[in-house]
Amino acid sequence: MGSADGKMMGQSVGNLTEINHSILERIGNTSLLQLRNIVPSNHARILIKLESENPTGSMKDRMALAMIEAAENDGRLQPGDRVVEYTGGSTGVSLSFICSVKGYPLDLVTSDAFSIEKRNHMAAFGADLTLVKSDYGGMDEALTRNMIEAARQIREKKGGFWTDQLNNEDVLSRYHDMGEEIWQQTEGKVDAFVQGVGTGGSLRGVAERLIEHNPDVHIVAVEPSESAVLSGEEQGSHKIEGIGAGFVVPLWKPEIVREIAKVSTEESQAMARRLAKKEGVFAGTSTGSNLIAALTKAKELGSDSTVVTLMVDSGMKYLSTALYKDVK
Repeated sequence: MGSADGKMMGQSVGNLTEINHSILERIGNTSLLQLRNIVPSNHARILIKLESENPTGSMKDRMALAMIEAAENDGRLQPGDRVVEYTGGSTGVSLSFICSVKGYPLDLVTSDAFSIEKRNHMAAFGADLTLVKSDYGGMDEALTRNMIEAARQIREKKGGFWTDQLNNEDVLSRYHDMGEEIWQQTEGKVDAFVQGVGTGGSLRGVAERLIEHNPDVHIVAVEPSESAVLSGEEQGSHKIEGIGAGFVVPLWKPEIVREIAKVSTEESQAMARRLAKKEGVFAGTSTGSNLIAALTKAKELGSDSTVVTLMVDSGMKYLSTALYKDVK
């Protein structure tokens, strides 16, 4: 509530941000938070980029906007055209959000392997959903390829623009922007960047920009230990939503990566819960994966260094899943 001296909740009215003319203006420029309670004193400081501040609570708002804007600009997407995509959930939510604002009908292929919150969120924005059944609720190569094929068939039948996120390099521009944000926020003090590999776009885009500024930034890719294909191992089923497609994704650029960290679903879930309880940061499983790898690197680098990683999305997207359901 306001008061007689023009104050509002302890902040002067003059310091409030300007009025936005579109919700799309709220994408990006997210905060960077230093973690304190779960990082030992002899470790490097760990800074986590709060991508939950984006409108749908996910970093995928950045890449969804990039894909749509690029297609608009070069004529692949015309007013009223249908958009088609396959998705593990967050990309679909972000595309649903973007398409609702811009007025494009949207067909999404997703799966029961991903949270009901994400599917409901997509539907709330008006997307038409096609559900592909998984084996035992897990993510693996077969599921990814089945979803891709279903999207291809929809596009063939209905027409429209297929964003094709696994092959779409248009996403890199918005992740370059994220890398620039990190560089400016840290005033160039970045020794390592840690991120999981889903499409590969966020790791590659951020890393490319950081390496432009400093070629010595140590880039760590994170993948599920149950499906460590980037490490040359066999693909398998896992439940870390958003990473680990089950095959080497087209946007993967191994030459920019110094090392690959393998983290299990169980470890990642435990770390996400710990992050919520100790730091008040409520995130998804892939953020837990990132943090495990970030802590390992922070221990190696020592107290005079800085490790940056991402809070990929909000834990609100996973309340019905094993991550937070019936947590004691």
